[in-house]
Amino acid sequence: MTKRRGLKVDGWLNLDKPLGLSSAQAVARARRLFGAAKVGHGGTLDPLASGVLPIAFGEATKTVAWVMDGPKAYRFTLRFGIATATDDAEGEIVATSDVRPDDAALAAILPGFRGRIEQRPPAFSALKVAGQRAYALARAGAVVDLAPRQVDIHALELLERTSADLAVLQVRCGKGTYIRSLARDIAQVLGTVGHVAALRRTACGPFAEGESVTLDALAAAAGRDASGAQGHDLAGNSLSPVGELGHTSALFGYLRPVVTALDDIPALALTDREAQRLSQGMAVKLPEAGVRPAAPIGTMSPAEESAGPGTGADKGVVRAMAGDRLVAIARIDAGLVRPVRVLNL
Repeated sequence: MTKRRGLKVDGWLNLDKPLGLSSAQAVARARRLFGAAKVGHGGTLDPLASGVLPIAFGEATKTVAWVMDGPKAYRFTLRFGIATATDDAEGEIVATSDVRPDDAALAAILPGFRGRIEQRPPAFSALKVAGQRAYALARAGAVVDLAPRQVDIHALELLERTSADLAVLQVRCGKGTYIRSLARDIAQVLGTVGHVAALRRTACGPFAEGESVTLDALAAAAGRDASGAQGHDLAGNSLSPVGELGHTSALFGYLRPVVTALDDIPALALTDREAQRLSQGMAVKLPEAGVRPAAPIGTMSPAEESAGPGTGADKGVVRAMAGDRLVAIARIDAGLVRPVRVLNL
């Protein structure tokens, strides 16, 4: 998350990150287009991956954890017959195989990868080993052997076979799932080797592919080029800078409310007095407020809901609302509603 001089912009942007840009580069371009002072994002995508990259502006950065902990969906292409050091198309080839499984064999093994499974993360990952990133150690030539860990696969299906070498699959999964590991392991179970040839994130928490916007579309709305630089009209005159009336309404129309990230936790209706106390960091007695179900901002399966931050260790967490305004993320404890994160909206 970065904070610089700029406009106070609050809300979420559902960006369709293009291939070739890192998440940090994509976020920086979006920040320049909006002229925002404070920005973060809800889940990294590698340069070789495209798709949904939720970007948080201003007070939305306080809700990033709920997006990062939420379910995600991907569409990926598995290339059979070639294993790479990175388990994707960028890495050095480390093994090959002439085995090409047919559709029936592939469909038969997919159920074994659904539910809670054990998965060994790729050696080239951002996980830390003895205080260092695994990918840094791997690039330095060290042997990196990461321990398997449990991940949740809510759905996994074959979409199409474009050739004997390539299979396009779709997966919906929980936090911490590595699609590169999934592709590698599917190939191994089928008696061959494989890697991810293409990857696109189609959903991240409440943000879906069909509602995402490209950098080019944002730039057009802002009167700038896709890098965020100020645009010009046909006569060569500079267009209005972000923040002036004229084109910002189209640009800012792409923002979604801060509360969008909290669609899977219940809402707590506050009186004006309770809202004032919570906004000042003070607790509110539970009997004074009424719990009501959260508005259906997004649609989630029961399995996805069970994996969200509103259950388990975070049971008792609510979004405290004064009408449509998000006052705080709070926790109900011993008959009191205690603010966890106060939002200045």
